[in-house]
Amino acid sequence: KKGTGELEGVDYVEIRYEGYGIGGAAIVVDCLTDNKTRTVADVRHAFSKYGGNMGTDGCVVFQFKHCGQMVFAPGTDEAALMDAAIEAGAEDVVSSDDGSIEVITAPGDFMAVRDALEAAGFKPEFGEVTMKPEGENVFTGDEAVRMQKLLDALESLADVQEIYTTAVMDE
Repeated sequence: KKGTGELEGVDYVEIRYEGYGIGGAAIVVDCLTDNKTRTVADVRHAFSKYGGNMGTDGCVVFQFKHCGQMVFAPGTDEAALMDAAIEAGAEDVVSSDDGSIEVITAPGDFMAVRDALEAAGFKPEFGEVTMKPEGENVFTGDEAVRMQKLLDALESLADVQEIYTTAVMDE
């Protein structure tokens, strides 16, 4: 009866799994599940089937920074954005090679900084609280295809909410 949903009191729990993909790329998988046994089996199967290895708690999460991240379009006034972001309490402002500007905040300060920047006339193209990789593993060719298959397999699992990785696929 529990399996068909006829019983009341289904408890959902958040759980995080960590592991390594192709070439040692770090992968963090956040799940929301009512059955931890099923979820761990599904995640472990996806890792092993596509060339990865599921690890223990804490084995890769240190390679990520839990932070708020906002990205502003190329052409945004960098000096004005930097002044407004620092005044609003942002931790860092980083310019990218493509001209876009990234504002990094503490997770708890994300909403306040975003609201302050929007009030100052800066609208981010993208913004969320995330696990930002501290480094990158760049993949090309066959390795990129294999890594993408692993990430797709993990993402296709019903209980998976978010996937964070150090892998970057080069076109």
